[in-house]
Amino acid sequence: MSGRKHRFQDSPAVDAAAVALPRWKQRAPRERAEVLRATFELMLAHREELAHLMTLEMGKSVADSRAEVTYAAEFFRWFSEEAVRVDGQLRTSPSGTNRILTFRKPVGVALLLTPWNFPAAMAARKIAPALAAGCTVVLKPAEDTPLTALALGHLLTEAGAPAGVVNIVTTDRPGELVDAALADGRVRALSFTGSTGVGRHLLTQTAAQVINSSMELGGNGPFIVLDNADLDEAVAGAMVAKMRNGGQACTAANRFLVAEAVVEPFTRKLTDAMRALRMGAGTDAATQIGPMINARAVTGIADKVNRSVAAGARIALGGTAPDGPGFFYPATVLTDVPRDSAVATKEIFGPVAPIITVTDDDDAIQVANSSDFGLTAYIYGSLARGLRIAERLEVGMVGLNRGLVSDPAAPFGGFKQSGLGREGGYEGIDEYLETTYVATSW
Repeated sequence: MSGRKHRFQDSPAVDAAAVALPRWKQRAPRERAEVLRATFELMLAHREELAHLMTLEMGKSVADSRAEVTYAAEFFRWFSEEAVRVDGQLRTSPSGTNRILTFRKPVGVALLLTPWNFPAAMAARKIAPALAAGCTVVLKPAEDTPLTALALGHLLTEAGAPAGVVNIVTTDRPGELVDAALADGRVRALSFTGSTGVGRHLLTQTAAQVINSSMELGGNGPFIVLDNADLDEAVAGAMVAKMRNGGQACTAANRFLVAEAVVEPFTRKLTDAMRALRMGAGTDAATQIGPMINARAVTGIADKVNRSVAAGARIALGGTAPDGPGFFYPATVLTDVPRDSAVATKEIFGPVAPIITVTDDDDAIQVANSSDFGLTAYIYGSLARGLRIAERLEVGMVGLNRGLVSDPAAPFGGFKQSGLGREGGYEGIDEYLETTYVATSW
């Protein structure tokens, strides 16, 4: 759907979702679960086609795309199991005069807004719990990557999702579409993954209709290297935390806070590992860094690097976009990074590793918590020290001696301006459920 201005509340997508809702939510939980389980199996059966499509759409390496399909599929398997475990409670009121009975039911039609950087995973992470809860959905994928969402919708239909349960709407005028959708009283939940700026705007709109809202927004992830860290393991973890999807991830390590005693060897090892990466077209099996999503992304990364260098940072590797076709930016390492520079305070969303020297654990925690964002952090060092630091960090997720935190079975979300609510895990289905309380006695 694109081009002309329209009234979204009159569109077939919301109409279809609203019409399909009563029957879908009344379906037995096991029946809904079987649709999700079948989708999981179909995604794995078509992994190569989906991975190739994602690489063509947004440029990530084929290896990254394959990993994403596997990860995305797991949300359908996880929530197929959670669909049959939605529970309620029965207890006696403290006064003893009545029983308190609660049960949970789907919130209704859910509007899902997904970004371009993980087009399969972000859609799966929202669709699967919504359908498990008994909701019907309208998904608007990012305009840069609509094809992966449409392919996923086809697999859901093949898996047995009835007409109207999953509706995918593409548009090159997303603002108009979303504005109209949030004014439609039939839309009762919004789940958004994207920038904090857009998230703030959406929250003002959902407030007008009191719409259930969950937000997964920006990050500024600190990667803390303690003086007792295994540096080889820390570098291996850094390459995952920083370079997965070319650094185009909200969970990416955005700034490296390295203990003074180990900053020199860590920098050397990280620079060597970054230098060894091969940049090229995502469809080339040897590629480890594909192109950025568009020219605007390259310009934004370069601007942050240039401003930080002007402020005193030194380039140890990379730092200049190559000439020639394509939206490429090289693996880059910056040292002596000022704590108030652009790469230290802004989300980079690219393959740039800024290194900041810290004096001790307290200094690392202070720098880590100085951001308005609190999505993900990484710590490398002894288990006891790492856990003590993790307790003090103002973030929703911590990778302790591990460079990857995303897991369909774990609650994904952040503190402060990194978002509201959680996706995945036992908590993920809660965003799509309401609780009804009944007072009774017998």
